[in-house]
Amino acid sequence: MIKVSSLSKTFTSSIKEPGIKGSLISLFHRQKQSKEALKSVDLEIQQGEIIGLIGANGAGKTTLVKILAGIVHPTSGDVKVLGFTPWKRPNEYRKQMSLIMGQKNQVWWDLPALDSFLLLKEIYQIPVAQYKRNVEFLAETLMIKDQLKTQVRKLSLGERMKIELMAALLHNPKVIFLDEPTIGLDLSAQKAVRHFLREYQKEFRPMTILTSHYMEDIKELCPRVVIIKEGQFVYDGALSKIQGVLGDEKVVSVTTQSETFRIHVPRQDLANKTHQIFQEHDVIDLNIQDPSIEEVIESIMRTGVHTT
Repeated sequence: MIKVSSLSKTFTSSIKEPGIKGSLISLFHRQKQSKEALKSVDLEIQQGEIIGLIGANGAGKTTLVKILAGIVHPTSGDVKVLGFTPWKRPNEYRKQMSLIMGQKNQVWWDLPALDSFLLLKEIYQIPVAQYKRNVEFLAETLMIKDQLKTQVRKLSLGERMKIELMAALLHNPKVIFLDEPTIGLDLSAQKAVRHFLREYQKEFRPMTILTSHYMEDIKELCPRVVIIKEGQFVYDGALSKIQGVLGDEKVVSVTTQSETFRIHVPRQDLANKTHQIFQEHDVIDLNIQDPSIEEVIESIMRTGVHTT
């Protein structure tokens, strides 16, 4: 179980004055500025659950993941992951956790993947039978078996991401942090990675936190989402219910002789609004739909509606 209570993190940095004179002043009279990356957040995740962590750049997603992974110390609050305090970095915890960052590499580029895997086998002290079984299962599921003896730097970006996933999952972690795992991949590679993660989650049931800017990742993998804005959670609940967060709204798409436009209309005003549109425009086509999940999430991040 992951349990986060009143977790806060403040980063402090120096303000550097411009120019040589400013540099000399900063040397003796350094000014500092602080930024709250996380503001007293609470979170619980059960075994087998996968959640999507969504937010704009700088919202605090990666800071939260790094605290849970033990890379960053919080300013205040309490965190327990599998009963461990992550930033104390006990080996018992590190053997059960894995952090996968889409822009970071953990295998050696000049070596074939299998050579890197052998080193990871020794680091994590994976029994031989388990190691062979995991390599076989992961390589087959990811359809990367033929590339394991090729130098990693010679592989495509999608193939390298699959190798990174294998490296991160060789030791059967109970907790997985996926920070933008499909970033930069083409559509085919994204789809393959999502399919693998979905099957892996069903098979091994780890606790998983996924951050992504791609809504397809969230929609396909995460029944539950947490939306973070400026260091605070503004939504924590089922993805299927998220469209009801902002009320009963409809999206009206209108095509006229000269333009196409879309407007959001409260359900109770729908009849009057559509009548007004027909009176004011030469309408060729009119379509009424529920807001998309992407639109609702964008609205929540923009307005900061608090709900659970």
